Amino acid sequence: MSAMDSRRSPFPNQRGPRPQSEYEERVVQIDRVARVQKGGRRFRFRATVVIGDRKGKVGLGIAKAADVQGAIRKAVDEAKKEFVEVPTLDQTIPFELVSTFAGAKVLLKPARQGTGIIAGGAIRPVIELAGITNILSKSLGSDNRINNAKAALKGLQTIADTDISRLVKQEKSVATADTDDKQADEKAPEPAEAAS
Repeated sequence: MSAMDSRRSPFPNQRGPRPQSEYEERVVQIDRVARVQKGGRRFRFRATVVIGDRKGKVGLGIAKAADVQGAIRKAVDEAKKEFVEVPTLDQTIPFELVSTFAGAKVLLKPARQGTGIIAGGAIRPVIELAGITNILSKSLGSDNRINNAKAALKGLQTIADTDISRLVKQEKSVATADTDDKQADEKAPEPAEAAS
């Protein structure tokens, strides 16, 4: 056995490890879809994938392919084209909103620290991968997973399009006013007790 043979992989057809992506991906739904053609039905797979970096960037992609892995790969590429930058305020959304897409209706409410993510179905992966850690949500319309995911993403897009810098300034001014009031109360001399 030569030195060349000892360096070869024991599995020559095996690919190396996949490169680590900066985005986390979550498959929301995989469906087998059929198209009727002249010779009969043609089956393909449709994948719905949410990707995000848990730092405020999230995207949703839907794609079809002849096999499941191909559909997921194409859906990830689609999701990368549709990124939404979500601004957060104390790890939650800055205001409450109701978002609709087709028959789906999703309520998103800000929550205080320690609440966690109260969401289910297709809404949860969208919120988790956006990096929001405290939120309340409820699906009020259709049970369709794709439409619910799109409605949640549309709601986050609404937040991204809103000028929240004004809201953040108001929040900070309220917080500093509360701090100033507390400091003023601490510095105020206590009234002398009346002698009896």
